[in-house]
Amino acid sequence: MRFLAALLVVALYPVAAEAQWVSQDSGTTARLRGLSVVDGRVAWASGAGGTVLRTVDGGETWEHRIVPDAADLDFRDIEVFDDATALLLSIGEGDLSRIYRTTDGGETWTLRHVNTDDDGFLDALAFWDDRHGIAMGEPVGGRFVILTTDDGGETWDRIDPQGMPEALPGEGAFAASGTCLVVHGDRHAWFGTSGGRVFRSDDRGRTWAAHETPIRSDSPASGVFSLAFRDAEHGVAVGGDYERPDLGGRNVAVTSDGGRTWETPEGPGPAGYRSAVAFIPGTEGPTLVAVGPTGTDWSRDGGETWERLGDEGFHAVDFAGEDAGWAVGENGRITRFDAME
Repeated sequence: MRFLAALLVVALYPVAAEAQWVSQDSGTTARLRGLSVVDGRVAWASGAGGTVLRTVDGGETWEHRIVPDAADLDFRDIEVFDDATALLLSIGEGDLSRIYRTTDGGETWTLRHVNTDDDGFLDALAFWDDRHGIAMGEPVGGRFVILTTDDGGETWDRIDPQGMPEALPGEGAFAASGTCLVVHGDRHAWFGTSGGRVFRSDDRGRTWAAHETPIRSDSPASGVFSLAFRDAEHGVAVGGDYERPDLGGRNVAVTSDGGRTWETPEGPGPAGYRSAVAFIPGTEGPTLVAVGPTGTDWSRDGGETWERLGDEGFHAVDFAGEDAGWAVGENGRITRFDAME
């Protein structure tokens, strides 16, 4: 972590005696919304204009990885297993929603899935392990679309729609950071919606149940944007209203029963709308970080209370450990989380 001292510290607040964001040069001005961290040296990011970035040296350098014929695609999610293997999801109506795969560090890519439904729109993907994964998309025929793979993303199949509860009128999901869908263990999965609901599956996405949360869903721009689970029972949801990003209250909820019931924490929550939240593995507390366009917050008690971490805005955040975390945002912004001793 000492090489980071030469980089620009972009956020320093009263809590910065313990943590701060440290800026890195991404070499791009593209909006970044996808992020996947492997460890303290390897991380990948993705975003608008077909942008894909990779670092294998802790962020000292970020390499551009070119996806052929993808300059007009918006890569909102990326899932990575190591420095060589990654799955990439683009969003958009119809055939703009795609899934690509690389096994050589992004030197070459293969197109593994193209949405062929005119009403389809993929939002996010996640993997339990290097073979078993899941992707979700907007409702088609009144039910959210779930795709699963058992071969590392080579092939994808839609689950039987009858295993999915009906969507509410106008209900959708937010492809804000690739974390409206998350998984844990070898079979649990959850996704959040604009209806303020969290859908839960205990069988690798084959069947689902929908549960209400207290997160605001009083406009098309509001709802649950991101989820994080530290085990099969304890999780956090964040969101709010992206058209009113400074609006506080009703933007965080916690669960201790696997997402069946959700409660608003008694302590102060994040300062406004938050598009992504992530646990920091291995920390006491446990510790989370939430990010959004108006700044970042962190919780060191599992989401019960939150403190301001910085005013710099981000779209996505991910951690593989206390010394292995990044956030990404507008204009190619990439920063590394520095947990100062």
